[in-house]
Amino acid sequence: MQEFGNILNNQVLLVALVACLVAQLLKLVVELTKERKFNLKTLFTTGGMPSAHSALVSALAAGVGQTLGWDSPDFALAMIFAIIVMYDAAGVRQAAGKQARILNQIIDEFFQENQKFNEDRLKELLGHTPFQVIVGLILGIAISFLAAPSY
Repeated sequence: MQEFGNILNNQVLLVALVACLVAQLLKLVVELTKERKFNLKTLFTTGGMPSAHSALVSALAAGVGQTLGWDSPDFALAMIFAIIVMYDAAGVRQAAGKQARILNQIIDEFFQENQKFNEDRLKELLGHTPFQVIVGLILGIAISFLAAPSY
């Protein structure tokens, strides 16, 4: 059990998690500024500005590069992982969100004619725009470099 406790000593992991948390908190601020209302659910949802996924994986990759070297196989692995996650956040998940929006429109039109149908709404904000991913990327790298003295 002591070995599991050592996970709290992993500075790279902790900084990556902090970057993710900061991005989620920034989503709350963006939502408050944009919609003029406080929505606590924003802290626990996917999608939106900035990308917490991008912040997490970019801080992780930057931390690995800083601690083990930019030419290490570990950094290469973390970088490839980060690219896949960010590509997925901006590509596949955003496409799924667009499909959900269209399906929700179909459901809305269906109910206008009093049809019997399951009216559960699909979550439309699944992915990120490329700009949201880039902001998350910059945020993650910045947080990792700010924490660099502790590595």
